[in-house]
Amino acid sequence: MPALWIAHVTVTDEDAYGKYAKLAGPAIAKHGGAFIARGGRYVQLEGKERPRNVVAKFPSVEAAEACYHSPEYQEALSHARGASERELLIVETSE
Repeated sequence: MPALWIAHVTVTDEDAYGKYAKLAGPAIAKHGGAFIARGGRYVQLEGKERPRNVVAKFPSVEAAEACYHSPEYQEALSHARGASERELLIVETSE
């Protein structure tokens, strides 16, 4: 079953986070992920508001999780740590 990788982010250091974004995209694509929403317009209805919201679709929960733990994504993530506050989750779709 396909899965969605959903990130809610507040960027605190634009330069460092830019390095993350530059490396994260190729790492996500390498694991079969494709962005379906990336920082677009949103309406916060409940919970903590984060100004950047990203959704990527993967072939499976396992593919999304493998991406997160991959050396390529972990290298990207090293630039996001300390440069953002974020929540990230993977959810299986019903397709």
